Amino acid sequence: MSELEQDRRDIASVLQQPGARPDPSLKITRRTFIHRSCLVGAATVAETFAWWPLLNTLDIAHAADAPFKFAWISDTHLYPRSLNTRFVEKTVRAAKEVQAMNPPADFLIFGGDLAQLGTVEELELGNELLKEIKIRKVYIPGEHDWYLDMGKKWGQLFGQPNWTFDHKGVRFIGLDTISRAPDYWSMRKMSAKERMDHMSVLDGTVAGPWAGVGRDQLDWMQKTLSTWDRNRPVIIFSHNPLYEYYPPWNFWVRDWRDVNEVLKPYTKVTNIHGHVHQVLYNEIGTMRSIGMLATSWPWPYAPEGVPKLTKPMIRVDPGDPFDGVGWSPMSVAADDKIGTEYVMWGRKEVFAQSTEDSHENIPEKLRPRVADNMWPY
Repeated sequence: MSELEQDRRDIASVLQQPGARPDPSLKITRRTFIHRSCLVGAATVAETFAWWPLLNTLDIAHAADAPFKFAWISDTHLYPRSLNTRFVEKTVRAAKEVQAMNPPADFLIFGGDLAQLGTVEELELGNELLKEIKIRKVYIPGEHDWYLDMGKKWGQLFGQPNWTFDHKGVRFIGLDTISRAPDYWSMRKMSAKERMDHMSVLDGTVAGPWAGVGRDQLDWMQKTLSTWDRNRPVIIFSHNPLYEYYPPWNFWVRDWRDVNEVLKPYTKVTNIHGHVHQVLYNEIGTMRSIGMLATSWPWPYAPEGVPKLTKPMIRVDPGDPFDGVGWSPMSVAADDKIGTEYVMWGRKEVFAQSTEDSHENIPEKLRPRVADNMWPY
């Protein structure tokens, strides 16, 4: 057994104590949405009570004082219009569809990576496009938004990168998982542009393990939750997953063990994250993690596979730039259900079948996407 594998097993033995899992009243509902325009679609519904989520529709006890819905858009990766309008068109489409929700969403969460290279022009373009959405908007940054000017323009446009508020019986927390990269650029005397070029590369061997929450923010989160009933729902938004999915691509936060220690006493925690550009579902202790679509492009799944509880999305048709991407509305119902709908453009069938493995520690066996058979990654 490798040292890494032994370390992971040791961590799992600490975090996955007997009986430590999300609220046992969980019921999973399968929904496959055929999305056309303005949220006109069709759904097929079947119910299961197994611990094998077919889609991320969650029951949480005491979820809401009244039903409401919010929307999520992330990973638009905008270039200036003069360089690339494809991502602009997708952002415009997502914004129009969110605005057309009926009844309207209570608010929108933007999950980071508004820009591609963090320029003033890109960030201002994103701000302009999202003005189509007239409801309240709350933002968390991605690494692509930050490392050209270390978040200066982001702060001017969108304010603090972390925040919290309560809404109809749910405590919402937005975390900054991207601004705490170890400073390797000063010693190398990199220019701001060189630093941004490094940080915009997914490969963690270039920019290092930059994803993290940080001790100060962990303390802030613990204080924020100290006034909240441990049996009431908490929804945490982050750009990166709050667990170790695939560190070479920074599909994690390096202090995820500390994050889970803070959250362990709370029985109904849901983490909604971007960055991965793909459908993901995982559980660690009492926290559920839901990975969301990007509007820009879908990443392939990590080479080592996906979390056991993930039902993979069907991969993209490389000839259709609108395939495999989209956004999500999420509903919090008075009957304690939190429902996540993946609004995936260009496709009727959303989820892939995969061979069920014999043990939860074994990654899913995935069908390769079309593009993986054409270009190596």
